[in-house]
Amino acid sequence: MDLAYIPSPSTGVIDLGPIPLRGYAFCIIIGVFVAVWFGNKRWVARGGRAGTVADIAVWAVPFGLVGGRLYHVITDYQLYFSEGENWVDAFKIWQGGLGIWGAIALGAVGAWIGCRRRGIPLPAWADALAPGIALAQALGRWGNWFNQELYGRPTDVPWALKISEGPNRVAGTYHPTFLYESLWCIGVALLVIWADRRFRLGHGRAFALYVAAYCAGRGWIEYMRVDEAHHILGLRLNVWTALIVFVLAVVYIVFSAKLRPGREEIVEPAAAEEAAQVDATKADAAQDTAMRADATKVDAEKDTAKKAGEKKDTAKKAENA
Repeated sequence: MDLAYIPSPSTGVIDLGPIPLRGYAFCIIIGVFVAVWFGNKRWVARGGRAGTVADIAVWAVPFGLVGGRLYHVITDYQLYFSEGENWVDAFKIWQGGLGIWGAIALGAVGAWIGCRRRGIPLPAWADALAPGIALAQALGRWGNWFNQELYGRPTDVPWALKISEGPNRVAGTYHPTFLYESLWCIGVALLVIWADRRFRLGHGRAFALYVAAYCAGRGWIEYMRVDEAHHILGLRLNVWTALIVFVLAVVYIVFSAKLRPGREEIVEPAAAEEAAQVDATKADAAQDTAMRADATKVDAEKDTAKKAGEKKDTAKKAENA
């Protein structure tokens, strides 16, 4: 008897008239907005212009979506190119299937293009966006809940995920690995925010910390999953990917801290120039105000002296009279 479990939605699509609202796509879109919004706040706090994060995201997001889909299709090609499968399904991104590794890799290429066009350093932009990306992943994972996919091994724990009968799945209760990863990503975001404030991470180290922390969690969460995947030496491909990327991220943090300690003083030259102009304008205004105050003071002193002289002359005239 099932005492408690997490129910799965009966459908991942809500038809709003002729427009289908797909839960998977909705979660991805919300995640992107949260990442851009929070990244913009962090970028402005670092001395950048408001709106720069969104401008670069216009390049990074499409590249990331393409990269994420390519990674999924390449690593799970049997789902689309095996006998009896329809290769056109490879383009149906709303049915699920985005590999975070491909999304980050190709998204970084798009971000690099956007950063070059704006004349700003990619590592600084990535540092500002890092916790936002983790939050976007936390939200995006709920798209797997809508699609009833990427769950773990069978279990009867109170927080088990109930899966209904369907294509390529057997009804039952399973570990909600989507929930585990969502919660882990929230923890990663909080870790990066704390570490960035505590140690003033710069030159891409906040982003590298996000990558390392995410990989640490993805490794054990991936190990729990039961969906079909390629294995190398007994481990799932994504487990190996998480291990390798984790090591690379840690190595980057160590060597970057030695080669370029501290944080960038200027992250967006144009914003720094504008700030300097504003400061100069304020200084000129303050100087002008001070000069006017001095002139007013001098005029007041002259007026006081004049009145004192007139009063003295009046007193003399009164004495002579």
